[in-house]
Amino acid sequence: MGSLNFLFVATTASYLAASILYLIAMIAKRPQAGRTGRWLLLVGILLQATCFALRHSSTGGTPVTSLHESLAFFAWCLILLFLLLDLRFHLSVMGAFAAPVAFILMIASGLSPNVVIQLSPLLKSWLFPVHIIFAFLGNAAFALSFGAGVMYLVQNRMLKSKRFTGIYQLLPSLDTLDKVNYTCLSVGFPLMTLGIISGAFWANTAWGSYWSWDPKETWALITWFLYAGLLHGRLTVGWRGRTAALFSIIAFMFLLFTFFGVSLLLGGYHTFESFSAV
Repeated sequence: MGSLNFLFVATTASYLAASILYLIAMIAKRPQAGRTGRWLLLVGILLQATCFALRHSSTGGTPVTSLHESLAFFAWCLILLFLLLDLRFHLSVMGAFAAPVAFILMIASGLSPNVVIQLSPLLKSWLFPVHIIFAFLGNAAFALSFGAGVMYLVQNRMLKSKRFTGIYQLLPSLDTLDKVNYTCLSVGFPLMTLGIISGAFWANTAWGSYWSWDPKETWALITWFLYAGLLHGRLTVGWRGRTAALFSIIAFMFLLFTFFGVSLLLGGYHTFESFSAV
């Protein structure tokens, strides 16, 4: 486990250093710091991917069956998706959000019990990693839309109060933040949809039923409808700006409850303990 611990710490350090550089890029208006931060994030996800591969080879399972593994994988998905979106849509401003959040997730992962939970033979299927990848990438995209929504509301409040100093000068324009929000929503919704569909097929192979109204399934569906409503509103009603930002934040609160709250409070098939008890 020594090499795994080293890779975990090195990844966390990379995300921390990238966080500092992205904040410097935003506060001091130094683009070079942001570019260096981007390279550090790339190093971080490569180190973490190596860590996942080694953990998989040593345990024989998909490394997302415990809270420790899930938090780390969420951090990896967040950075991976940010880098891909930044490459395509030039969303470097979100680095000041994505990198610190990934660092916090890694710290939380490190503080969680580092246990290996073997999947029950009933649950072992190629659909499990497919379901996990789609679901986590969708969650990562929605996390980025949440960050853009928070930035939008802060910037909007500064404009309305006519305070054009301080954080106002650090954040992008409202139009840019709204576009980032929409881009992340447009990416996250199909990923979440594929995650739910692949999860249904996985459930059918394990339990003989595509849908059992398990608490996490139910809350995932509620969250899906919220994001579907938000995208529908943007495309047909013309929701933009503050309304879209606020809705993104509310929907993400539901997503967080689905991800954490259901497992901790409501139980069901999707708790970490249940993976080995089926």
